[in-house]
Amino acid sequence: RCESCQNILYISYVAVDEPICTDRGYLCRDCGKNCSMPQCLTIHKCTHAGEKPCVCEDCGRRFHDTGSLRKHKVIHTGNRPYKCPECGKEFARMAHLRCHLRTHTGERPYPCPQCGMRFSHRSTLRIHQQVHSKEKAFSCPDCGKMFSTLRYVKVHQRAHNSERMLQCRECTKTFSREDVLKKHLRIHMGERPYQCNVCSKRFVRISHLKNHMRTHTGEKPYRCEQCGSSYAQSGDLTKHMRRHTGEKPFCMECGMSFLMPQHLKLHKLTHTGERPYSCPRCLRTFTRPHHLSQHMEKHI
Repeated sequence: RCESCQNILYISYVAVDEPICTDRGYLCRDCGKNCSMPQCLTIHKCTHAGEKPCVCEDCGRRFHDTGSLRKHKVIHTGNRPYKCPECGKEFARMAHLRCHLRTHTGERPYPCPQCGMRFSHRSTLRIHQQVHSKEKAFSCPDCGKMFSTLRYVKVHQRAHNSERMLQCRECTKTFSREDVLKKHLRIHMGERPYQCNVCSKRFVRISHLKNHMRTHTGEKPYRCEQCGSSYAQSGDLTKHMRRHTGEKPFCMECGMSFLMPQHLKLHKLTHTGERPYSCPRCLRTFTRPHHLSQHMEKHI
């Protein structure tokens, strides 16, 4: 029984040598997060330990808890009953549709209390706030390097697990999932299964075809709430919104900002140590594709 709240707990929930319960809830010793129930605290602690005991039988993806696994398995059913009234995109869950609708409205309901920057998702705000705290609560189980988010740990671990990654036989690019590798291979094979019924142009992915169709229809479903400008692609609206907010894509690890998201993506490799571009002749690895291209000239 918990001495603080008198709840009866399983022995696995009881932290050794310290009270598990505080007046604010159940406290995580690693990052200070408060959980409303001891079961939630146990599941949360898996994020620090890197434990993912729940496995999807269809694709092998692993999750911290059964609830996350159940939500994920909807993807494999192919059932997407929730349709966006603006662009027609379909979703498996209503929560995903609600988040997607913000790409049309430009709504950013979650402000950072420290700097005022606004975000469309609560999870993105939480990640951003770690830039202010400089807290690094997540460690790599292989080398002990600390990171501010679990996502950075996962990316970093690819450097340790490169032998377990799936490698493209054409360009040596690596992937963590087989279905993503198969889609990538279409680029090399010239396979373009999705055809526009207006101009017959073909595409590798159906999402690319849907975006292309707007060039024929003139549809611009992504509208800026501040000035009324409309765009055919959600990415174009995101770039436009930065003119109003002054926001730049920034690194969650060091706070450095960039004008373009692709520049930020390359910068992140300096923190994770990941070198995804490998020379097929001498196996030397590089962080950027043009560095690999320059290196390959030495073998010619």
